[in-house]
Amino acid sequence: MKKSKTGYLLLLPCLFIIITTVVYPVIRTFVFSLQNYNLTEPYNTKFIGFKNYAKVLKSPEFYTALKNSLVILILTVIIAFVCSIIVGLILNKKMKISPILTAIAIIPWALPPLVNGIIWKFIFYPGYGLMNKILINLHIVDKPVQWTIDLKTTLFVVSVVVAWRVIPFCAILILSSLKNIPKELYEAAVVDGSTRWQQFKEITFPMLIPSMAIVLIQITMAAINVFDEIVTITGYKLEASTLLIYNYMNTFSYLDFGFGSSITYIIMILSGIIGYFYIRNID
Repeated sequence: MKKSKTGYLLLLPCLFIIITTVVYPVIRTFVFSLQNYNLTEPYNTKFIGFKNYAKVLKSPEFYTALKNSLVILILTVIIAFVCSIIVGLILNKKMKISPILTAIAIIPWALPPLVNGIIWKFIFYPGYGLMNKILINLHIVDKPVQWTIDLKTTLFVVSVVVAWRVIPFCAILILSSLKNIPKELYEAAVVDGSTRWQQFKEITFPMLIPSMAIVLIQITMAAINVFDEIVTITGYKLEASTLLIYNYMNTFSYLDFGFGSSITYIIMILSGIIGYFYIRNID
């Protein structure tokens, strides 16, 4: 009994931090979402129920942001998922420079998102950025591509930037799973005359499935929570806004904390639904 009390006592600092930094803000945000709470009208705060949620769901700007977020999500998942597996397989090769390649691969993940956005902004600069110079020198295009002006190319660029940032961490997860695959399985496959593709299809890929669910969650969360990169590349353009940009503009630019809090909860619910389907299929 005494040991049990000691354990609870040692947990108190952690519980205090969780309650004050997670639980309380979540509850407080929900309370704000049920109020007409705008800092431009501080004396007009009142309870309005779920009217803020209804207002969000009737807003055309919300569906524009949702569509943009879904496009970025799909593109990022495709690019990052495929590249993470490829990078993981490359890092798993026994080479003298493998430790150096692993260190280099971590750099994009280690850099702040804002720095990543600035770097890629110069690469995809609408005029004569690095990407346009490469394409022109290779005679693939005749004139500079307006990467960050057209909506479709803008969303593609943002997806590439987010994927580039999240691929290193996901590749390391894939690499750790590859290291845990017993070598005897590959040796037996070689004896049976299996090709490299057959080994990947029958051994490597099935053994990677548990870690792939975690990789997909990481990629999805990075795509949904993209903010710094898109602000750096496009600014706060309405037609290119994502859910977080839409939320930020209403909460901190228009100071409508009630409306912004309802957007926050809707984003949280959507993220929870996606995460649930991923986690459910981990086994």
